[in-house]
Amino acid sequence: MSELTTVARPYAKAAFDFAVEKGVIAQWQDMLAFAGAVASNEEMHSLLTGSVAAETLADVFINICGEQLDEHGQNLVKVLAENKRLSTLPEISTLFDALKADYEKEIEVDVTSATELTDAQQTELSASLEKRLARKVKLNCNVDPALIAGFVVKAGDTVIDGSVKSKLNRLADALQA
Repeated sequence: MSELTTVARPYAKAAFDFAVEKGVIAQWQDMLAFAGAVASNEEMHSLLTGSVAAETLADVFINICGEQLDEHGQNLVKVLAENKRLSTLPEISTLFDALKADYEKEIEVDVTSATELTDAQQTELSASLEKRLARKVKLNCNVDPALIAGFVVKAGDTVIDGSVKSKLNRLADALQA
């Protein structure tokens, strides 16, 4: 998977730089997400990895995408087809999303709590995390009654575990030691 990321990174970076320059980041994100979904299709994937001529492959791909791709998106597809890289489109889309989030100083945070968080709790938690992480936070909230009480926050590499379940596990480990 890391090889795929290495191959896709320069294309994602070039597309992102172009989108920033033209002020069309959201449009490019949508185009790449759609093209990535098309490239992920099983039938299309077998066509992309087959021995079809690059020009023919690009034309077929562009026709399938239709109006979802503008002129510049079509040019990207042609370049990817010439370099036999169309199958990297899903990874290019993922990397583009990461570049956009970094550019906009935004991070997705997964919050798992023992009970459903109220709107006020979500707002307070979001504000606290924005201050701590120095980024705009988008919360993805889940409920897991097994936590007993409290919550677990996962933001990138950072994990904040304030659940009663983990505290009880740590206490049990300390008592057994």
